Amino acid sequence: MGANYANLFEVVAGDAGDAAGDTRISELCSELELYLESEQVEEIYSAYLVGAEAHEGQNRLSGEPYISHPVAVARILAEMRMDSKSIIAAILHDVIEDTPTLKEHLAEQFGEEVAELVDGVSKLAKMDFRSKAEAQAENFRKMMLAMVKDIRVIIIKLADRLHNMRTLDAMRPEKRRRIAFETMDIYAPIANRLGIFKMRHELLDLSIKAAYPMRYRALESACKEVVGYRKEIFNTIEAAIRERLTESGINATVKYRQKNIHSIYRKMKEKKISFKELTDVFGVRIMTESVDDCYRVLGVMHNLYKPLPGKFKDYLAIPKTNGYQSLHSSLFGPHGVAIEVQIRTVEMDYFAESGIAAHWIYKEGESSTTNTQGRALEWLKNLLEMQQKSGSSQEFLESVKVDLFPDEIYVFTPKGAIKKLPRGATVVDFAYAVHTDVGNTCVASRIDHHMSPLSSRLYNGQTIEVICSQASRPHPSWLDFVITAKARTNIRHFLKSLQKAEAISLGQRLLQQSVSHIKGRDVAIPKTRFKKVLDHYHMSDQAELLAEIGLGNRNSSLVAKAMYDIEEDTTAFDDSGNPLAIKGTEGMVVSFAKCCRPVPGDAIAGFMSSGKGIVIHQRSCPNLTERNKGDRQLSVQWSEHVEGEYLAYMRVQVANQRGVLATLAATISDMSSNIEHVNVTEKDGRISTIEFVVTVTDRIHLARIMKKLRRLPVVNRIWRK
Repeated sequence: MGANYANLFEVVAGDAGDAAGDTRISELCSELELYLESEQVEEIYSAYLVGAEAHEGQNRLSGEPYISHPVAVARILAEMRMDSKSIIAAILHDVIEDTPTLKEHLAEQFGEEVAELVDGVSKLAKMDFRSKAEAQAENFRKMMLAMVKDIRVIIIKLADRLHNMRTLDAMRPEKRRRIAFETMDIYAPIANRLGIFKMRHELLDLSIKAAYPMRYRALESACKEVVGYRKEIFNTIEAAIRERLTESGINATVKYRQKNIHSIYRKMKEKKISFKELTDVFGVRIMTESVDDCYRVLGVMHNLYKPLPGKFKDYLAIPKTNGYQSLHSSLFGPHGVAIEVQIRTVEMDYFAESGIAAHWIYKEGESSTTNTQGRALEWLKNLLEMQQKSGSSQEFLESVKVDLFPDEIYVFTPKGAIKKLPRGATVVDFAYAVHTDVGNTCVASRIDHHMSPLSSRLYNGQTIEVICSQASRPHPSWLDFVITAKARTNIRHFLKSLQKAEAISLGQRLLQQSVSHIKGRDVAIPKTRFKKVLDHYHMSDQAELLAEIGLGNRNSSLVAKAMYDIEEDTTAFDDSGNPLAIKGTEGMVVSFAKCCRPVPGDAIAGFMSSGKGIVIHQRSCPNLTERNKGDRQLSVQWSEHVEGEYLAYMRVQVANQRGVLATLAATISDMSSNIEHVNVTEKDGRISTIEFVVTVTDRIHLARIMKKLRRLPVVNRIWRK
């Protein structure tokens, strides 16, 4: 420790914490001296004094002084060789959240940069949330937005979570499990996405230990047992590899490695196999000086031991999304022992451990850190886009979880560019990965030159060509099969924007209808009347009010009465005046009830549903009861010119014989109708009842289909629900 500040420990002993605390900060400063300037270490020690004073009197559940936690977090970052500002922020990361210290005070003492880092890690403690899930999601969104501005925020948070996981034993079992699952779902995948594999592996191992302690102990014991009786075999293998590399004139480092417990557990669970059936519990990592040497080593290894078919992966030529690079191959070793070999350069090995954190050690341009950093920044850019288009913090959290899905596939554009997607991705996911506009306008695709639907799952090595049309728009059904966060977020954003525009249009029609009913004639609504109700409802603009009416959140009749100072507030249903004409072009704000499936030509009634708009029922529908009438019922009728196709429900009783379903389907198709759903219920050995949901243009079209079906010899009876 530098002599110019070593005496500070004696001055503050007893003021800043106990002897153990002084030992911890002393060890931290010794670690920092290895790579930071003495002035920076002094500033870090000053931050420790501020933190110790702020947390004075606070203890952890384990009974230790609270300051021991931030110092331990700083030690984790020091081992990663993070910069001095990150270390200071780590020491002070809880002072805003858990003490009276203000962000402004930190900015005055340590600069705006440190204050922003500490604020980014701090939770939103002073806000009220409706649920714990909402609080977690909103805190996560705040942290991720801070991370977009400065990646160090999430690195500090990961170190904070790692130390908390290391000291989880002091908590109640149910809380340990909750924190463990949160770590597995969010923090470990983020560490993986940023390429910080050393931290990711420890987080996952500690999570398994906390969530499934008995399983963890069993696996740990099994691994120790295997080490015992396989140690000699692996010593032989390691010696053989070293000898063969020396003979080939390749300078390389060989390391014996054991698979992490979380990896063993996940593989056993996914493949439903026992520990004894695992073939890659142990492996070898070989580090060389260059990429060329990596491929030479691969040749040597395949010459020494036979490779297992289908077990080779080249992450040198095509790195993972998080920048990870290595050659992976599984070999058939002596005595039937399978060996997993990882081959990479020394620099790649370092980046595989530290990921984006390596940016603070290597200067840009001096190493391949720009590759890892560029991928991380691209991910952060996508996060910002997701946040801007997410309707709520919980939706954003869901999107990020989807985006952290680890398994990848590699597909190609027609020009040969590689696109990385999660396993199970579809054509629509690919289209949005190319560009948002391509996703929004895609209509079909060619996979390896063959026409394919948009819902087709993609596989490694395929070439995808997306066919677009400017008239096409995202469909709600796409949400049923897309899996990438970018696709899901963009589809939802487009549909919400479209729904709002449709809601404003419908709200204008409903309000105009209510005003006309009050005034006895069609009249234009003056701006002064709008301003009056906007002030009354505390709304910002006219569009917001009309959208609320169109979505069914506000009653148009009550708004109209408020406009014209009519005190009457009745909930009785009044169907006088002109009914609202349903054209079929209203979009998502007008839906048709599945219970009765109304089609043009049916007598209909409208029902305002909060958040959905108008739901159209047949007037005879039993679900449209008296209790549903009142201020939510709406007088509607079909327009003279209705557009689109509608779903109708019918039941057909038929003779139970071979080919009857094909006969019915062919007849329906001949009548220019599609079958959307079919369900067969056997009544007895000779008679079956088949339920159809078919597309029709109106009641007349449906009647023609039923008449045609009734003429078939196999049909006994047909009726509409």
